[in-house]
This record gives sequence, structure tokens and C-alpha cells, in this order.
Amino acid sequence: MTQSVAPRRVAYDSDEFAPAPVELPDDAVPRETPRLPAPASTRVIVIANQKGGVGKTTTAVNLAAGLAAGGLSVLVIDLDPQGNASTALGVEHQAGVPGTYEVLIDGEPIERHVQASPEAEGLWVLPATIDLAGAEIGLVDVAGRESRLLRAIDRLVARHRIDYVFIDCPPSLGLLTLNALVAAQELLVPIQCEYYALEGVSQLLRTIDLVKGTMNDRLELSTIMLTMFDARTRLSAQVANEVRTHFPTETLTTAIPRSVRVSEAPSYGQTVITYHRASAGAQAYLAAAEELARRGVAAKGRR
Repeated sequence: MTQSVAPRRVAYDSDEFAPAPVELPDDAVPRETPRLPAPASTRVIVIANQKGGVGKTTTAVNLAAGLAAGGLSVLVIDLDPQGNASTALGVEHQAGVPGTYEVLIDGEPIERHVQASPEAEGLWVLPATIDLAGAEIGLVDVAGRESRLLRAIDRLVARHRIDYVFIDCPPSLGLLTLNALVAAQELLVPIQCEYYALEGVSQLLRTIDLVKGTMNDRLELSTIMLTMFDARTRLSAQVANEVRTHFPTETLTTAIPRSVRVSEAPSYGQTVITYHRASAGAQAYLAAAEELARRGVAAKGRR
């Protein structure tokens, strides 16, 4: 099948990079009605799972692209020093590019360092570089270290119209992930339809309870997304049933199928939605984004 968009590879061949100024939408300026329903106020969603390889970053970037394709304004905050979300969304993130590190360590405003993603109009990225690997050490002696991201997001949404903020976390439970859990209102957990699917979820839920009890009473597990679903196997169906039994209201109806196109897209600096929109994986993420948006119409407003 012919790809709908020619693949592009992102190039990181310069030692210095100064991103062009980006104009985020003003909160006071009316806009045209988007195709997908916009939440009454910003939804800040952290995507996390203690188990690796479940599709956290893939879920973050493709949901973000799907929502932006529906006319919504979306910001992805890359909080992983590997910068995989930045790669998949086609933005520069080599060492020295300002982004999440400067926001957390230096207290700089998010809008100063966001980059527009070529994946969709209305999609922005706060990139992560390898510099972020030293952020946890740099935050140790900083006052209010666990709420640095919360304050930055609050300042951003007070001035700009952002419908969704997705925070892509590293796989560990350090200060970076803690900042994400304190900043977010909602937790989205991708669970792969394979053996040990619920491994790590119980530990994550205990961490949520700890955060709710001490630092962020608003955080709630709002969404479970089934990933790597293979309709040909009995195992996938069994795992899906088990997850839906444990989380009947949180689990999205849409399951993301195992797909070669989904795996290929990041190597071209793209989401699967632009890499191969007709593929089963792209269509599933578009459907999941719409389901998430429609659920969000009744969601609680931002702080």
C-alpha cells in the first residue's frame, strides 16, 4: 500500500540550534469550532507505567497528533532524557537545545522553548535532551523541587489556550516522574496485551496513592489504553478481558493493534498518523484520540 505521506527523517547535524519563535494560541482569542470536542479547560495528562516496553511514548505522540488533527491545541512535554517523543514529533533535541531542562532547573517559561511539530497544526513540543539526565541531581537542593513542572504549566495555561498537555515520563520513579505526577490531573496507563500485562501497575497505583495523599489530591487514574493487541491470539483477548475486569470504566473501547507501521514511524521522525494514515495502527490511534476527547467533555476543569 502506498504511504499517504512521504517519510521524512529528522536531522540532528548541527552543534547549535536556536528554535524559531513560536506563537501559542492566546486564551482570550476566539477560535473556529474544532472537529473534536474541546474540554472546558486544559486537561493535563501524565502517561506512565512502571513496566517498560508498553508503548508509553508511542501512545503520547500519537494521541497528541490525533487530537491536534481534530482541531485541538496540544502540548507534549518530553520528560525523558532519551527524547524519543521529541524524535517522533519531528523536533530538534540534540544536546544544547533548550527545553524541559531549562524549565525545571532554571525556572524558564515553557512558551520560551516550545517548538511547533510538523506533524499537525496546533501541536507543540517542549523537547528533552540528554542534558535532562542530570536534572534529578540538579533538583535535589532546589526548594519545591517536586512541583517545578506544576508551576510552569500553571503559568502557561493562564496565558495560552491549550486543550491538552501530555507529559511523557522516563521509565523510572525519580524526581522527573514525580514532577509529572504532581503536575497532572489525570493518569493514562498504556497496558500491552501480553504476559504480565498488569506487572508494574500495582506499584504505580501505590505511588499514585502516595502522591494523592501528600502532594496532589487531584490526580486520578482516568484512562487505560490497551496496546499491542493481536486479534489472532487468544492471549490478547484474555489480557484485554482481564484489564477490562479490573478497570471497567477507565479502559478505552479502542485497542491499539500490534503494527509494523507504528514501530517504523519514529525512525522517520513521524507519528504513524502522518507516516501511514491508512494503516490499522493510525486508524486506531485516531479513534482512541476521539474517544479520549469525547470522554473529556465532562472532565473536571483545570486548577
